[in-house]
Amino acid sequence: MEVLASSATASSCPHFVISNLYKNPNSASMAATTQVLQRKYAPVRIVEARAKAPLMCLKITSLKRPINYGNTDRALLLPICRLNQSFFSQFSLFSVRYSKLKKKLRLKKYAGSLHKVISCSEKIGRNAFVRFVVGLMVVMSVSVSVSESPSWALTEENLLFLEAWRMIDRAYVDKSFNGQSWFRYRENALRNEPMNTREETYMAIKKMLATLEDPFTRFLEPEKLKSLRSGTQGALTGIGLSIGYPTKFDGSPAGLVVISASPGGPANRAGILSGDVILAIDDTSTETMGIYDAAERLQGSEGSSVKLTVRSGPEIKYLDLMREKVSLNPVTSRLCAVPASGKDSLRIGYIKLTSFNQNASGAVKEAINTLRSNNVNAFVLDLRDNSGGLFPEGIEIAKIWLDKGVIVYICDSRGVRDIYDTDGSKAVAPSEPLAVLVNKGTASASEILAGALKDNKRAVLFGEPTFGKGKIQSVFELSDGSGLVVTVARYETPAHTDIDKVGVVPDHPLPTSFPKDEEAFCNCLQDPASACNKVELFAR
Repeated sequence: MEVLASSATASSCPHFVISNLYKNPNSASMAATTQVLQRKYAPVRIVEARAKAPLMCLKITSLKRPINYGNTDRALLLPICRLNQSFFSQFSLFSVRYSKLKKKLRLKKYAGSLHKVISCSEKIGRNAFVRFVVGLMVVMSVSVSVSESPSWALTEENLLFLEAWRMIDRAYVDKSFNGQSWFRYRENALRNEPMNTREETYMAIKKMLATLEDPFTRFLEPEKLKSLRSGTQGALTGIGLSIGYPTKFDGSPAGLVVISASPGGPANRAGILSGDVILAIDDTSTETMGIYDAAERLQGSEGSSVKLTVRSGPEIKYLDLMREKVSLNPVTSRLCAVPASGKDSLRIGYIKLTSFNQNASGAVKEAINTLRSNNVNAFVLDLRDNSGGLFPEGIEIAKIWLDKGVIVYICDSRGVRDIYDTDGSKAVAPSEPLAVLVNKGTASASEILAGALKDNKRAVLFGEPTFGKGKIQSVFELSDGSGLVVTVARYETPAHTDIDKVGVVPDHPLPTSFPKDEEAFCNCLQDPASACNKVELFAR
């Protein structure tokens, strides 16, 4: 029996139509979409009044066994309103109470056959108890329907929230969702979080992401998503800083650590170094500031200024920097010839890779080919102060140097889920001696590359342990142009080393006076007493 609750015109009463469903269960009436009335429009007295309408009674033969009223009523109710799981708990309570009521009223005489209970519409008028049960079932079904939030009642703002929720549900690396029921959070948020405007919906999404306690999983308004994409495409307006959270707590003032400063950018010219701590931005303390909030404050229109309070070693610096368009040309290179006796002079191709934007792998190939045309004997790949970037570019650059082998393992909470490797088909320089320079500003995609070259014994690493960001994020765009940056995996090096918060440990240290750019490096090689010649970069 299907109970259709519908409202007529504004001037007429709500009414109920009880139709015969059992003649043709596949009839159009079954497929009709149920429109649910509010609870206040479903009093029992209206049901009793309308129940006097003619009924198409169910005609069956007499049953030879007693009827279990609980099961029968449940069977009748199931097709009525496509009850969900929450109704069964209510119905079970109703069944117990109904069973007790049946015993008290001693209704065993009605247990003979179903057609004695419902033989025609006249018996409903004479039997007060049956009228009560029918009315109670109708009220319960309407009550359950109203209490649930039907899918067709969701607003546009609700749908945007659910779109973000589904992306996290499918892509987020931690399937325990920081120890909470992700489905229950969705239901509670739809009931309790205000989502009447787009700003309120954005706030609800941010609040949802905050429960994950993952600083790298974040929400981006449409303009911020565009800014992020422009940064990976080669240009950014700001002061040229890459920042992160401190990985060690030694009692020093809290703040945000500088991972790297773009060569030639405003921060680099002001003397800000890797490892310096930003204590304040425009007089606002960074002690509790997130890295993405800080990044937004550092960026701005070209020609505008920003004030920084920076701790560099024991010194506190107060800097006023002007924002400018920072070119993110990812590669610089130079041929460094080292004088030697005889014909076997050492010709080193120095390549500095500063970021992994969408131009990085192509620029590295071009630099290798140019240096090879000048008959280089060996390469130095400088990854110091490279804070990472696009994961696919890190994989492609690894393939340039490797003839075969695993590059990285992608893992989730259940273990390894994917393997990136190479068969040598994209190798450009798989055989020349290679030294890789790293420091604490080497992070993310740079660490993937450094770890792959080290574990495959393709290169020797020099410097200090890297930053230790062992998580991978992906960017997802929502239907309104906003986006989510989601931690989708963690990674392990080919030797199954999890470098998160630990970093890649180099094979040998570098002197603190070791040069950081191509010109200083070449000049250093010319001096037999310099730090460059005290380090055996190519001992093999």
